[in-house]
Amino acid sequence: MVSGGDDRARQALQTLPALIATHAGVWASRPGAAAESISAREALRRASQTPHLMLNAPVTADRLGASELTGLDLLELFAFIHPARFAVPTPRGLAKALGLAPPEAQSDTEFLHRAALDLLSALRDPAWASRHGAHSVLQAMKRHRWSWAPLIDAQVKTPASPERSLYTVLPEWTAEAPRAAPASVAMAPEATAARLARIIGSESGVREGQRAYAKAGTHAFQPRGADGQPQVVLAEAGTGIGKTLGYLAPAIHWAEAAEGSVWLSTYTRNLQRQLDAEAARVIPDAAERRRRVVVRKGRENYLCLLNLEDAAQGGFGGRAALFAQLVVRWAEYSRDGDMIGGDLPGWLPRLFGRSSFSGLTDRRGECIYAACPHFRRCFIERSTRASAQADLVIANHALVILNVVRARAEGQTLTRLVFDEGHHLFDAADSVFSLALTGREAVELRNWLLGPPRANSGRRRGLAARLADITSYEDKAAALVSRIGTAAAVLPQEGWLTRILEGQPDGAIEALLAATRTHVLVRTSGLPQADAGYGLESDLTEPLPALLDAAHAAGAALGTLAGPMTALAALLGTVLDDPPDWLDVASRARVEGAVRGLSERAALIDGWGTLLARIGTGGDAADLSKWVDWLSLARSEGRDFDIGLHRHWLDPMQPFATQVLTPLHGALITSATLRGRAGDEGARWAEAERLTGARHLARRPAHFAVASPFDYAANARVLIVTDVRAKDISGLAQAYRALIEAAGGGTLGLFTAISRLREVMKRIADPLARSGLPLYAQHVDPIDTGTLIDIFREEPQASLMGTDALRDGVDVPGQSLRLVVMEGVPWPRPTMLHKARRQAADDGAQAHDDRLTMGRLAQAFGRLIRRAEDRGHFVLIGAAMPSRLLTAFPDGTPIDRVTLAEAVAIVAAARDGLPTPPLSSHGGAEMVSGETA
Repeated sequence: MVSGGDDRARQALQTLPALIATHAGVWASRPGAAAESISAREALRRASQTPHLMLNAPVTADRLGASELTGLDLLELFAFIHPARFAVPTPRGLAKALGLAPPEAQSDTEFLHRAALDLLSALRDPAWASRHGAHSVLQAMKRHRWSWAPLIDAQVKTPASPERSLYTVLPEWTAEAPRAAPASVAMAPEATAARLARIIGSESGVREGQRAYAKAGTHAFQPRGADGQPQVVLAEAGTGIGKTLGYLAPAIHWAEAAEGSVWLSTYTRNLQRQLDAEAARVIPDAAERRRRVVVRKGRENYLCLLNLEDAAQGGFGGRAALFAQLVVRWAEYSRDGDMIGGDLPGWLPRLFGRSSFSGLTDRRGECIYAACPHFRRCFIERSTRASAQADLVIANHALVILNVVRARAEGQTLTRLVFDEGHHLFDAADSVFSLALTGREAVELRNWLLGPPRANSGRRRGLAARLADITSYEDKAAALVSRIGTAAAVLPQEGWLTRILEGQPDGAIEALLAATRTHVLVRTSGLPQADAGYGLESDLTEPLPALLDAAHAAGAALGTLAGPMTALAALLGTVLDDPPDWLDVASRARVEGAVRGLSERAALIDGWGTLLARIGTGGDAADLSKWVDWLSLARSEGRDFDIGLHRHWLDPMQPFATQVLTPLHGALITSATLRGRAGDEGARWAEAERLTGARHLARRPAHFAVASPFDYAANARVLIVTDVRAKDISGLAQAYRALIEAAGGGTLGLFTAISRLREVMKRIADPLARSGLPLYAQHVDPIDTGTLIDIFREEPQASLMGTDALRDGVDVPGQSLRLVVMEGVPWPRPTMLHKARRQAADDGAQAHDDRLTMGRLAQAFGRLIRRAEDRGHFVLIGAAMPSRLLTAFPDGTPIDRVTLAEAVAIVAAARDGLPTPPLSSHGGAEMVSGETA
């Protein structure tokens, strides 16, 4: 027990009213009084007059129907006292993080006072691990009038000696010699199985399917027999096999034996976190693991220390300035500076507004590399160098693809890759190898070349600033930089969309975007999609004359930009090849970054020019057989936010196979749903080879498949509701409410359209909450998706609704997820790209659509049973569900077509442990047997 400042803080807290707002109601408590139920209007009136204690102000404001709410948010205090530490942002979640008894009821406002006192007590605790830096940050936050500052000022004592700043306390990375090429070693499958047993702890703990999977994966690590013929293994492992440890065993075995590096690639952040956690079983010692296992992400994920310094020294104002100071606190204790999916709580940026986050990462490619005063402590550079020395590098598909392509261009090669979530490789490659000339992309290019229009503290980040010391010695370089700066003025800058909507485009590229918008609107007028309020698309057939003229002018303008960029890259390359005396280490790093950036962006501009040249000419027949081109007007809720021209590969796995797989020595591509679900064994593997690019390789891949050990026939059931019409929002809302109530929460609701998700949420959230069944929704609640999943996982009575992001990669085992409800058959959206690919499908348009739909159904069903002891129901609301799609579900899964009332009765009986009620005679069971039902 402490006194003094703590006593004053306790007294101050006791004078604070508290406020809780949920879908179930609004409760407020005055000092010394019990909580009372009040209206939202009354709550807003009180909060405007007196600061209230609350938890998660943006969510509280949303529940009150307000845009924002000020007060004393416990989450802000938690982030200050416990930086780089996560808590589920609910009363129960905060109680768990602090080791407190959970609140007794939703209306327990007294809990907010208990939590606040507990947090304040940490400030006087001699064992407070995050003491350093707190005093300095608090002084800055006092200047920005942080609401908590008066309460905690007396608790955070002035240190005996001045605190070191963040920019000196962070460790410096050290340069190391490049790692030698890995040795060629023969891998014995039995040795891999033995390594797996050591990881798990005993031979008896290894499942037979997992052992077979690990041994099959060993083939990807064998020496290749010929150049351009990698050892590729396609391995499907059903849920519950334990494939993560199954491929970590051969990966770490090879990395140690060959002294090489294995990159482990995933599609979702959730699996990256899981892989990082599983690495503790592979390399138990924490210090050794930090050296040998690295999570690597794109530059835009990491905190930029220079941007943070600008923001903290006055570049940000208002609430964003407070966020910057809390990021200073976090950065000192962060593991790796990862702001997206790392140890920065996902809920923290939302407390301060969306714009507060955007300026702190390197999203525009503005990095000045060695010219930065914080270069030696840079999180991005540290991650890059650590990954070059690591045995296991955990990354995402897009970054891995880009790194392989870039390494090859620079004469380097990654030799061994593991692609988990391999069913998403097609989408990742489609994104990486695509081309888009849009307003936003053009603005990004302008900012990289000229610097952002409002640089903080006078620091320009454009090409001229990055190469200032070089151009002072090289006249030719200076002249080329000047030419680039003049030519880049044609690119759009801030306000471009407003000018276009007002009919006043500025420059050739804005004129092109304006003509593109007009063309799309003319070609889609009167069509159903034009009235939906969503994005519009049009092909390039018979372009309007204005678009033809604009494309010609834009192409010419881009040509004047690409030329000097290519010339400058070549000139700087010669400087690197024959370095002059004045080129020191720091300057060399800056030149290398400029060469890479110039080359990549010049190639991008050349691609834009090729796309523009196609307009009006029809294009070369050979090219048109490879590419899909179209125009788009991107919209959200009826409002334009981007305009552009697009080009995608008809089959993006062609460049993926050529540029990524072929240079490798070996690759394991794996997933629980890697193969197609329709046809015989040969057809299913053919689908796997198509989706992974393996069919384009000179050497056929090895195949391996092992079924899930779960007893789906006993533990899961599919119910197809036949009496709810697809577009009946009222009926849909009634169905979701009844099913969630029948399950007692624990429901994951999946939607194919955000508009229907929002309408259903609006109708059922309040009545469900009043029944003690809280409901959260992606695209509705002001909470990031990762945090929504964390809330859902921690609160068994909660339910969560969302779209595609919740269909893949969500791992919520146990009672927190016992029912999945899917609104409608998830047919692919009829975009221009989808239309072209379905027309080109070898086995016909319907088969193409069926494959995509069954893949989505299989992934959605896969959320339900994550552990052997899990039980649950998968409900599809769709009378038009074709029987041919039922093979999407695991073999043996019972499937029934039922009414809504029957589905509700079945789910409720399972909740209460009662026998399944009989079905009416109109219903029908269809048992999946591996063939089309």
